[in-house]
Amino acid sequence: MRHEAKYYRVKEDFVVCELCPHVCRLTDGETGRCRTRTNQQGVLMTEAYGNPCALHIDPVEKKPLNHYLPGTQTLSLSTAGCNLACLNCQNHSISQVSPKDIKSTILPPDELVRMAVDNGCDSISYTYTDPVVYYEYMLDTARLAKEKGLKNIMVSAGYINSKPLNELQNYIDAANIDLKCFDDEVYKKLCGVNLQPVLNTLLALRKAGVWLEITNLIVPGYSDDLKMIDKMFDWLMENDLYNVPIHINRFVPTHQLMHVNATSSNILLTIARLAREKGLQFVYVGNIGHNSYSDTICPHCNEVLIKRHGYSINSELKAGGRCTQCNQPISGIWK
Repeated sequence: MRHEAKYYRVKEDFVVCELCPHVCRLTDGETGRCRTRTNQQGVLMTEAYGNPCALHIDPVEKKPLNHYLPGTQTLSLSTAGCNLACLNCQNHSISQVSPKDIKSTILPPDELVRMAVDNGCDSISYTYTDPVVYYEYMLDTARLAKEKGLKNIMVSAGYINSKPLNELQNYIDAANIDLKCFDDEVYKKLCGVNLQPVLNTLLALRKAGVWLEITNLIVPGYSDDLKMIDKMFDWLMENDLYNVPIHINRFVPTHQLMHVNATSSNILLTIARLAREKGLQFVYVGNIGHNSYSDTICPHCNEVLIKRHGYSINSELKAGGRCTQCNQPISGIWK
């Protein structure tokens, strides 16, 4: 479904897309790096509206979100396209193509919201590819979802300009942002984008009161340098993000990095220990099965409060999200 895009300027013989930091300058007929936004005779049109290519009901823990309505179901969707070009993209078959070139379902925002309600979901998640590229679809759906009492979750690399983010965060309740690494050159090599806009997004979402969690995928040879990771943890602490859950995830060979070995469990656990030592309160290690960093632990008395096995949970939290042992409030949005 074609739909006029938001956030662009018209010049004499081209348009400037201002949705993300790429700021693509597009002459008539040209499409941006995201593969979704095209200049059609001076009007910027998006091909990513009302046409999801992926649609599933997931546990919210799969996003991953461990401190946001745990144990609930979320209707997850995406369209084709992405404004990153990650060498390790797990969803490259849909992220690195145009919506015009892939099979999709026609599903306007009102029907998507109705589907979430009918299936007993507590939220809608904009995920799989990067929802920045289907911004208008996400925004319109999130508005309607909020009216129906549903929550909205954005799973994103956070590569978006401040003005569209400011509008969007009025409707987004929770976000998991991929912080790929903490070095600009590595970011460009691994994903084709810069680091600073992602940091800006993290701080803006936090300031706006959006529940925030962070994923850091450890890719051997790219994002596994301990000195770089140490700087990342320092930045999180310096910006009062100490109570933001961080998911240290294992890389497995995929896409253009099939030659790279999977991340060892030892390095993941070493990084997790470093995070705890730095003062980060909620550290999780993902993609290696159940481990000592799977459960939610009280940062005050070390009581295990939420036990996890896969996506199944057993919560011992007191009403209001407090520790059963010491009554410490545990950061999160608890049902």
